[in-house]
Amino acid sequence: MREELIVTNKIDRGEWSKFVYNHPHGNIFQTPEMAEVYKRTKNYEPISLAVTDETGKILAVMLAVVIREMGGILGTFSARSIIEGGPLFVEGELGLKAASLLIDKYEEVVKKKAVYSEVRMLTEIPSLGTILKQQGFHFEDHFNALIDLNKSKEELWNQLKKDRKRGIKKARKLNISIEERDEKEFVETFYSLVQATYKRAKIPLPDVSLFEAVYDILVPKQNAVYLFAKYNGEYIATQVALIYKDTIYAWYTGAIRDYLKYHPGDLLIWHLLEWGSENGFKTFDFGGGGSPTKNVNIRNYKARFGCKFFNYGRFKKVHSPIKMKLAEKGFQIYRRLIL
Repeated sequence: MREELIVTNKIDRGEWSKFVYNHPHGNIFQTPEMAEVYKRTKNYEPISLAVTDETGKILAVMLAVVIREMGGILGTFSARSIIEGGPLFVEGELGLKAASLLIDKYEEVVKKKAVYSEVRMLTEIPSLGTILKQQGFHFEDHFNALIDLNKSKEELWNQLKKDRKRGIKKARKLNISIEERDEKEFVETFYSLVQATYKRAKIPLPDVSLFEAVYDILVPKQNAVYLFAKYNGEYIATQVALIYKDTIYAWYTGAIRDYLKYHPGDLLIWHLLEWGSENGFKTFDFGGGGSPTKNVNIRNYKARFGCKFFNYGRFKKVHSPIKMKLAEKGFQIYRRLIL
């Protein structure tokens, strides 16, 4: 008897949570909580899809988010869809079939909303790559920076390079402290620090509503933490980390330029590594490491903390080549005029 598979955007929240949590590649970016965060964020639009059998059992699930740099008609030319750490699907032939149906439905929905889609791999799932390539996605080399936390604090310290150790020691000598703040007014403090950093780098920053939603939804569930480096009564650097299962994700960070020489960022990262080791976490996800021909400085910096780099890559598909060309030109102008 042939099994009927159903593609739906009406997903039972509890079953969705259990499916992601129990999946070997489950991650925070595929959870219903993150879908709610995206839903509350200005210029973000989540796309949530699942494939079930006739009994309602989830066989595959995917959360994507369409991001626009601005609202209105111009937003359609900057819209991109990001799928981080997904889709997730059960093993075997049935899972592969469910994943293919999921991608088919996703493309039907997203081509009306985004110029292109990008699947950002957080782990290696060979069968997913095969499906995406069959669907017209193209693989691009891209590194993930990961630190193994299955070590003692002493082992983690010993794998730091000398310059990172010096930076941490200097920050401590200056009595820079790390504080976790769970009062909502500190989201504004966090945002001002990150905003200054992104403006210097000429990189677009999401609206503050993203971080307000993280505070409202993820912090109470202990899936996120806002950290601050404090010096002489002033908050000089910050980091928001996401927490899920056995992984800590370094997400957004910022600092006052004049205090970078005091290395508050090094102290923030060390705080997370030390805390992760003490509390039984297995992996510190330091974010992306760029492509093999770019972002060498980023890899060099992260390597100083003992990162290993894995080329899990990204898969990309352009849905509108004409809009893509316009978007690329528009972004260059946007950076010059706005950022």
